[in-house]
Amino acid sequence: MIRHFLNFLLRWLPPSRLFALRRWLLRRAGIELADDVSFCGGGWIYGPGRLSIGAGSWLSPGVIVHTHAQAPIVIGQRCDIGHGVEFVPGSHRIGTRERRAGEGTARSIEIGDGCWIGARTVILGGVRIGAGSVVAAGSVVTRDVPDNVLVAGVPARVKRALDR
Repeated sequence: MIRHFLNFLLRWLPPSRLFALRRWLLRRAGIELADDVSFCGGGWIYGPGRLSIGAGSWLSPGVIVHTHAQAPIVIGQRCDIGHGVEFVPGSHRIGTRERRAGEGTARSIEIGDGCWIGARTVILGGVRIGAGSVVAAGSVVTRDVPDNVLVAGVPARVKRALDR
């Protein structure tokens, strides 16, 4: 409930200012943040699950995080998360024909250090994005991404290796 109230409160702050106040409020809601994280406004944090964000990371306006109690979301250090990126750890098993969205599931998400996630990307549960990787804007990440590569598309696929 506190996260729900917090989301409304954060909407009133300027989207890319008052980062210390934002960090203080987010910590009160159980979010784990390093001291120099910049979490911009205009987004939303759903659910009671664990969300951890490493030092020097930037989350642009409009980032949406769906947390789940059984599926932590961990964002590494020095990551840049673009506008409107969405983290979705939950899904469903395929059910019977009476209701195809069967039993609910949830799997963790991990973003390695130094990643750049482009605007409007969707990252699904069970995914690890390797350190130093770039995810192009508008991609849908459905499986693990190796370290130091550029991925793009729906679903996201490796386009090229990046220098180390």
